[in-house]
Amino acid sequence: MVTAAQPALVWRWPAALLGLMAAVPAAIVVLIGDPAHGFALAAGVLPGAAIGVPGPRKARVTIAILGLAIGGCVTLGSFLAQWPVVATAGIFVLAVLAAQLAARIKLGRIVLMLCLPMVGIGLSFDDLGSGAALGTLMAIGSIWVWLLSLAWPERPAAQTPPPAPIDSGSLAYGVRLGLAAGIAAGIGFALDLAHVGWACAACLLVMRPVGDMTRSRGRDRVLDVVVGSTIATVVVLYFPTPPVLAATVVIVVTAMAATRGSRLYVTPAFTTCLVFLLLLYGSPQDAEHRFFERLLETVLGVAVALLFGVAVPSLRNRFARR
Repeated sequence: MVTAAQPALVWRWPAALLGLMAAVPAAIVVLIGDPAHGFALAAGVLPGAAIGVPGPRKARVTIAILGLAIGGCVTLGSFLAQWPVVATAGIFVLAVLAAQLAARIKLGRIVLMLCLPMVGIGLSFDDLGSGAALGTLMAIGSIWVWLLSLAWPERPAAQTPPPAPIDSGSLAYGVRLGLAAGIAAGIGFALDLAHVGWACAACLLVMRPVGDMTRSRGRDRVLDVVVGSTIATVVVLYFPTPPVLAATVVIVVTAMAATRGSRLYVTPAFTTCLVFLLLLYGSPQDAEHRFFERLLETVLGVAVALLFGVAVPSLRNRFARR
């Protein structure tokens, strides 16, 4: 859990080394002339690289377990996406349940903040096979990162203070989160957006029980999307050679792993860059369209998160005082 006492931006070299090693297979695939599959492999290792290496060696199996859970959640989202009404209602119910779980057990926080948004991402797939393929890559990538992490020296478990409870009204927060995610998904389906899950996932990744955190994450995510998509667009349009593309993959995965734990919400810059490399490599002429598509859908998700994460609680408190 990131706290306000942490630096705005950190760089940890052991984590950077893990990210670099995790990216090597994807970079090799790009170098041998198959960038599309290389980018997909790089996307698969992102969850594992972002989790970090626990001190005790036995505890590192959680990297693989979380990767399997994340892959399963993406697949679940692609399954729900076959029926828009079911998907919209389903993401609402899952959000309420995840908030209740987070208020009771430590594992529930991971479900709420990491697994649930992956269900939203899965809504972008209009067929189960594509979602299952990405989910499988994420599971395999996380297992690869776990195996790499075993080479790191064992150290005592970090002593961290117990996280504060979600809030005393976890049901109320869960309902607000579910409404926000359901509305974002419903708008995506109603407007037939190319990537329905982008707005929904942005909403779930940004919204937090604390209004200030929701505002800061929303601001950071929009900026991250602009930065990440711009870098990928420049690379694809002006330097689309295998060595440059492979180096970009290595830099993205390494930097994302190394900056984990920063107070600023920088992870979306790296994930967006990788997603844009995958989207634009075969069709660079779509760069402008993809940029505004991603930006607008992110703004939509952030706006819904701000509505239910900041505006609604503020109005409720104001009326309660009156």
